[in-house]
Amino acid sequence: MPSPSQPLRKLGFLTIGLFDPADPAKGHESTLQIIELGEQLGFDGAWVRHRHLQHGISSPVAVLAAATQRTRRIELGTAVIPLGWENPLRLAEDLATVDLLSGGRLNPGLSVGRPGHWDRIAPALYPDTAEAEDFDYRRVSRLLGFLKGEPATDFSGVEGIEVYSDRVQPVAPGLADRVWYGGGSLRSARWAGGQGLNLLTSNVVRAEESEDFASIQRSQIDAFRAHHPEGPRARVSQGLVVVPTDSASPAQRAKYGEYARARLPRTATPQGPARMMFAPDLVGTSAEIAERLYAHAGFQAVDEVVFALPFSFDHQDYVQILTDIATHLAPTLGWRPTP
Repeated sequence: MPSPSQPLRKLGFLTIGLFDPADPAKGHESTLQIIELGEQLGFDGAWVRHRHLQHGISSPVAVLAAATQRTRRIELGTAVIPLGWENPLRLAEDLATVDLLSGGRLNPGLSVGRPGHWDRIAPALYPDTAEAEDFDYRRVSRLLGFLKGEPATDFSGVEGIEVYSDRVQPVAPGLADRVWYGGGSLRSARWAGGQGLNLLTSNVVRAEESEDFASIQRSQIDAFRAHHPEGPRARVSQGLVVVPTDSASPAQRAKYGEYARARLPRTATPQGPARMMFAPDLVGTSAEIAERLYAHAGFQAVDEVVFALPFSFDHQDYVQILTDIATHLAPTLGWRPTP
């Protein structure tokens, strides 16, 4: 086994929270139980994906509000909220409320861009303002301003018995410093760094300088830190699909292997007009996965991770995977659980 240059400092996991449309409550309860398990295992963070018009978590802020009442220590994050679907002022209110409920544990992850299938979604999402909406970085800047307490209006004071504030309420101290940007391009990495945000990297990047995933990801991390006020100390979290099999049953190992094989062809070359590169899923024993991570140029530049759970597995599969990550893989990487 290679020796890490520095131990893994923060360990998180990411779940999509899939559910059966015939019984969505069961799927949401499963997600909350997985978050509770993560805290029991000592994970530093639990993150949820965001899916609109799909059978996955469409309202991560609401799910995490529930999670705040069932956990006490673990950080709670979104990876990521696509701001094209959101009103920044209203989202700032929701995020601040959940952060206060959590005792300051919320880590909002954000992205920008037009919603997918825009031509078909726009009439329902923005029936009267679709052409006037901005879907660029300005939407993040508006949200950050509200979270920092910048005025949202020029009106405040008392009107009758009602008291009005010119700033978003409630105020959640420190929340703006815990905002992450989910970037997959050099432009996004540089912008996020210049804004002083934290950077979430995932298993999808844009092939701009090469077609080697690890080197692309490392280049984006380096560009982010080069533009960040804190330089090398700027926070970056790497997210890859990681499936340790140490305690898996033979049936689980077979299922996990087939899952990875079915997804492998998309990792060979850039996909689509945007030339997106996908990282191979890491399936195997913790020792095997650790060796592959230590050789990964992106992993070599971080000391915190948010390992992604596969999309379509069963609850007990996630229990086994999380348990193996916390008790086998992460300790191999030098991580120690939070008491």
